[in-house]
Amino acid sequence: MRRWFTKSLNRKLSLLILFAVILPLVSLGFVSYGIATSVTEDKAKSAGLTTLKQISDKLNFVIQDVENMSMFLIGQKDIQNYLSSEEGDVNSYSQIVGTLWNLSSSKKYIANITIDPRDNNPALSTTTITKSGLTPLILQYEKAIQSAPKWWSPLYEIQTTDGPKKVISLVRPIRDFSTFKTLGTLSFSLDQKELASYLTTAGWETSGFVVMLDSENQIIAGGDPGWQMRDIADVFPGMHPFSSPVGVSNVLQGMTPYTVLYNTLSGIGWKLVGFIPTEIYQKQNRFVLNVTAVTVVIALLIAMGLVLYFLRWVTNPLMKLTKSLKDLNPDEATPTIEVKSTDEVGLLVHSYNKLSERIGRLKEQVQLNEAMKKEADILALQAQINPHFLYNTLSSIHWIALMNQDRQIAEMVGALSDFLRFSLNKGEEFCLVQQEVAHAQNYAYIQSIRFPDQFEIEFFFDPELLPLPMLKLLLQPLIENSMIHGIQKKKAKGHIYVHGELRETEMKFVVEDTGIGMDELKLREIQGVLTAATQELGLRSAADREAVRTVTSYGLVNVHRRLLLHYGPQSGLTVDSTQGTGTRIAFTIPYDRGEQTT
Repeated sequence: MRRWFTKSLNRKLSLLILFAVILPLVSLGFVSYGIATSVTEDKAKSAGLTTLKQISDKLNFVIQDVENMSMFLIGQKDIQNYLSSEEGDVNSYSQIVGTLWNLSSSKKYIANITIDPRDNNPALSTTTITKSGLTPLILQYEKAIQSAPKWWSPLYEIQTTDGPKKVISLVRPIRDFSTFKTLGTLSFSLDQKELASYLTTAGWETSGFVVMLDSENQIIAGGDPGWQMRDIADVFPGMHPFSSPVGVSNVLQGMTPYTVLYNTLSGIGWKLVGFIPTEIYQKQNRFVLNVTAVTVVIALLIAMGLVLYFLRWVTNPLMKLTKSLKDLNPDEATPTIEVKSTDEVGLLVHSYNKLSERIGRLKEQVQLNEAMKKEADILALQAQINPHFLYNTLSSIHWIALMNQDRQIAEMVGALSDFLRFSLNKGEEFCLVQQEVAHAQNYAYIQSIRFPDQFEIEFFFDPELLPLPMLKLLLQPLIENSMIHGIQKKKAKGHIYVHGELRETEMKFVVEDTGIGMDELKLREIQGVLTAATQELGLRSAADREAVRTVTSYGLVNVHRRLLLHYGPQSGLTVDSTQGTGTRIAFTIPYDRGEQTT
């Protein structure tokens, strides 16, 4: 067999090329199958998590709606008066019950609203309840209820005139606004069937199911009705603990393996857990395997046919030449064998070189044209925005206002002129602290004219700090941020305090306001954006840096980035805020860095 192959160039090339074609095709088939199965599973998991997120959004809306309505009822004057009075008023009773009825009847998911007074006044309720499981639950969780402003109960059953219902209740204490004395208890009961309908109508995989758990991991809705009010670990003994708000795991229920997807509802601790049978992936994977095998076999047959045809077409001239040389008579004159060939490789390289030369010249020409175009655009822009023309115009307006005895306009135009002159500053990046403070004061003055009686601003700076150099345009964006996001959103008049303090080797600047402040979630979001801007400086590729820039804004992030670039990572912004109280932004820079400008 070996001699048979070695005596024929055609056979050796055929075997070599066939192996070179078959091995990659088979490898490609295995890789394609692996990728396809992985993509199938990942796609199903991604779709499942998306569905859970949609259900979570709907349930979050329901929960937030109920909590908002409860706050509305707690603060209603009629309810406060009814609960505070020693003897119940029939008119107030009827009016409050009517209000509760209107709220409950407009929401399908509200099964009942009950207000239980602490005194002997009769309870107010939208449904006639003959027996309720809420009272023993309140006694069982009494400590948790007293230590929290609100409490969500486990699933329990109530008996009404319409029959039994399973509900989950939001319980809130009602306190007197003046004495903070507990006047009674408000409970919103959600119908378990209505909550379960969100799970069954979400378009989940037909052979799978979704269950909803409360904060104690007990099943509230979904799945087998016999699972309700049982711990998920009792129903699925192999279930892994939920270590994160969103995740994926696997569990074996009986003889059926499931892929488990879960998502946590924000602010309440309930979880949605979806189960997808692994058999779904296996069926899809078997289909992918069959399609891949058929495709590889067909590709192999076509490749083998093409290889054999190509080799015969290439080796035929060589076989003819071999036959001529083999039949050559040594005794006869050796015939001249003229070889006619054109050097395709040489011609191709020569053409490529000429083309490369041409492309290089065109590229240089295009770059030159683009550079000239940009230079012309810049010159045109500079001609349109001439600082000297702008200053002269503002100066003329200033004097006209003075001549017309309109001092407020004159002072505002003067402040604007100083503001723009400092902002341009011939392209210089550093200034004195006193210049930076004057720039911020000009901005504050202009804003005080635009928004009279909306805010007051005070500047407190160490006199030794004023002649020191610093990076310019740092304080004004922070003051602007306080005004837009803190003061202007507040109904009452606000205050802004700008501090400057000289320490041993550094200067500390603080901008505080008494605006609306931020909640913990918004504060963490802003701190995360600043952290992302810090990480951006360490990213190597332009694609990574662009990905960070897409989630950042100009104001605070621009100041933060400039501080990092000029003074290092220890000089970035720090943001602290309390909702309803105000926001504090600070930064620290060394006073021996930068160049002093005059």
